[in-house]
Amino acid sequence: MAKRIGVLLSGCGVKDGSEIHEAVLTLLAIDNAGAKAVCMAPNGDQMHVVNHLTGQPVAGARRNMLEEAARIARGDIRDLAAVRAADLDALVIPGGFGAAKNLCTYAVDGVNCKVHPEVARLVHEMRAAKKPIGAICIAPVLLAKILGAEVKPSLTIGNDPGTAADLAKLGGEHVNCPVKDCVIDKANKIVTTPAYMLARSIGEAAAGIEKAIRALMDLA
Repeated sequence: MAKRIGVLLSGCGVKDGSEIHEAVLTLLAIDNAGAKAVCMAPNGDQMHVVNHLTGQPVAGARRNMLEEAARIARGDIRDLAAVRAADLDALVIPGGFGAAKNLCTYAVDGVNCKVHPEVARLVHEMRAAKKPIGAICIAPVLLAKILGAEVKPSLTIGNDPGTAADLAKLGGEHVNCPVKDCVIDKANKIVTTPAYMLARSIGEAAAGIEKAIRALMDLA
């Protein structure tokens, strides 16, 4: 039976949801590894809506994370609230500002951020079940916030000193990492890769994501 890899999305679009390249490259890497992607997203409004042409928030606009993420998943997606660790062999969280705006409030509140309760629940369930978790781009901040006080995970967001310092404040141990590589915390079964925190092209992002998904599969 093919391994089931959960893909936790936060909307559709780098500025207010999941980074589309990272999400699609993750789905492709999972498929290439012979596994089945199980897409999911919280069923609730995004923090805000950003016009991706102008880069500016759209006053009064509202979009639902689950409905928007369904665009990436071609409609094959589940409400995060209905997903349990028992449904999955591993979990991966692509980046994009949605990870820091919708799945948690890091983009606004920094190290004092709050995590969406369903996100925290599933990550804790995966940890308790000793199932691997991956995070891409800015998403490792979520794992530092949720698990830092418990396990001090080794994580990467690339080499940005400010974000690396925040990871340390949250209880993580930051490891500098080139864009085409990943950091594997074998003890805690956590895999992270910088992707567009460093990538200057989709090919660079793809190389690191492919390597991270292979490592995640090896731990599953």
